[in-house]
Amino acid sequence: MNRRRWLLLAASLLVGSGFACWMPWQTRLQVLRKGGKGPPSFVLLHGYGSAAEHWLPYAQTIPFPAVGQFLFPQAPDMVARKDGLLDGRAWWKLDLAAHLRPGKLGVDLTNEDPRGVDRAAKLVRRAISREGNSKAHPFVLGGFSQGAMVACEVAFTSDEPLAALVILSGTPLDLAGWKSRMAMRKGLPVFMAHGRADNILPFDLAERLRADLVAAGLVVTFIPFDGGHAIPEEVVTALGAFLARTLR
Repeated sequence: MNRRRWLLLAASLLVGSGFACWMPWQTRLQVLRKGGKGPPSFVLLHGYGSAAEHWLPYAQTIPFPAVGQFLFPQAPDMVARKDGLLDGRAWWKLDLAAHLRPGKLGVDLTNEDPRGVDRAAKLVRRAISREGNSKAHPFVLGGFSQGAMVACEVAFTSDEPLAALVILSGTPLDLAGWKSRMAMRKGLPVFMAHGRADNILPFDLAERLRADLVAAGLVVTFIPFDGGHAIPEEVVTALGAFLARTLR
């Protein structure tokens, strides 16, 4: 390891709890694979503080063709947690406390365009390209929470081939920027699910994103549920039905 990388690694170990440690030299994402060899292929991006391996049980519970493959990319940055849980990963440093809504629950990121999301989206595009994503065999791309934001960034800032977009408990980032290019995805099937009691990423902002997607001509299946920031069984069932319709 050269001196520069050693110094960066040493500095990352000194970062306080709750922060993501930026690793600028990482240009390839590790991808966990489950199921068949595809097509079809379903890419799922985990949330902040989680990890790719946390998706593995969903490869057993989400109905999907036996020949299909699940791909779970690992986010590039490490997160040191201070809530007693195991350290996880992040797509970029996310400071929710700086974006709390006055007098309301949750955060509002609609006017934010963090530099890290652009880097994350590029890493994801490189990863799925290596895995065989193409116009002939486009992948379904989705994610939960921060992972859903990255999936949307890929969808609305690039021409990456996609069979469908899955947004699980996500929220809009840089909404004006996304809206300016949503129409290029006209006709794209979108699955959205969000808890009415989500006190982290608010339900009303998910509804706003849904309305903008519909207005741009995307075909949205929206599953609201009575719960918080989670993926309940009813969402998994509805997602399986959506995939069956979309991939037939």
